[in-house]
Amino acid sequence: MSDVDVVRLDLNNPVFQRDLLGLQKVERHAALDTLAKLRQLNWQQVYRDKGLHWEKIVSIKPPPGIAALYSVRITQTRRAVAYRDGAFIRLLAIPSDHDATYGKK
Repeated sequence: MSDVDVVRLDLNNPVFQRDLLGLQKVERHAALDTLAKLRQLNWQQVYRDKGLHWEKIVSIKPPPGIAALYSVRITQTRRAVAYRDGAFIRLLAIPSDHDATYGKK
């Protein structure tokens, strides 16, 4: 696998950072393990991985310039909101509950 095939992580979103650092220790470590796993995969592996469950969020309109938002399992109980930007997965948030990931109240 070449460097261009490998998923690159963008963890710079302040909401994502707040959510990640606000997780309890066990969940935070699980999230970091998932991020380490993502760094070792190519995009086809991300799409097929049953544990990550990359899924388009159809209930939330993406911001201008972003084609679609996706959820990805980051821990056993949490999903992150992200989008693909070329080789990058840009992580936006780790909502506190499952429904919030999909924009439901």
